[in-house]
Amino acid sequence: MTLSIRPDLTSGDQVVSSLATGQQQTVTEAEMMQAVRTLLIGLGEDPDREGLKDTPKRVMKALQFLTKGYHESLDELLNGAVFTENANEMVLVRDIDIFSSCEHHILPIIGRAHVAYIPNGKVIGLSKIARICEMYARRLQVQERLTVQIADALQGLLKPQGVAVVIEATHMCMVMRGVQKPGSWTVTSAMRGVFAKDVRTREEFMNLIRHNSNFH
Repeated sequence: MTLSIRPDLTSGDQVVSSLATGQQQTVTEAEMMQAVRTLLIGLGEDPDREGLKDTPKRVMKALQFLTKGYHESLDELLNGAVFTENANEMVLVRDIDIFSSCEHHILPIIGRAHVAYIPNGKVIGLSKIARICEMYARRLQVQERLTVQIADALQGLLKPQGVAVVIEATHMCMVMRGVQKPGSWTVTSAMRGVFAKDVRTREEFMNLIRHNSNFH
């Protein structure tokens, strides 16, 4: 397990502003399709044959969808769904399906995220927690960064007593190529505030998310 603990992270404004959510498009769709066509030729294929004729466009569209998180922002995603509420017990959304892409090989990362926070006068719509996970997952990622981004976004937005995020995932770059180890999975965690400071709170969270590691 990779553990990220930052108990001193309490100021939200700088955190949220530091999490870039947009990118400037620098190439055209035609250039992207030509790049795919070049790759096909390099692999020894004929991009003009029937089965591959529309592949450059399909690959471009697929990659645009799989990385759409670059063009989403926290403000647009939240749409005002942060509410004042006198609650101070743990809120947990577990088993959020995660589909991301490894930035080293652009191969799938598939897993689940478990996200909890302890409110400090503010709560967020539950579906927004899943949407935050989705936004950061739909980018070229490493699992360690993805885990931290989700934790820091919630800590910055809500300024809660604490945030905990655990992601369990399998990486196709380890399964389909390289060491070729199907069934292997990686766990990363990020603890903020009381989850980092209080062992009992952290253990309560870990007990609540405990389940069979075979999540396929």
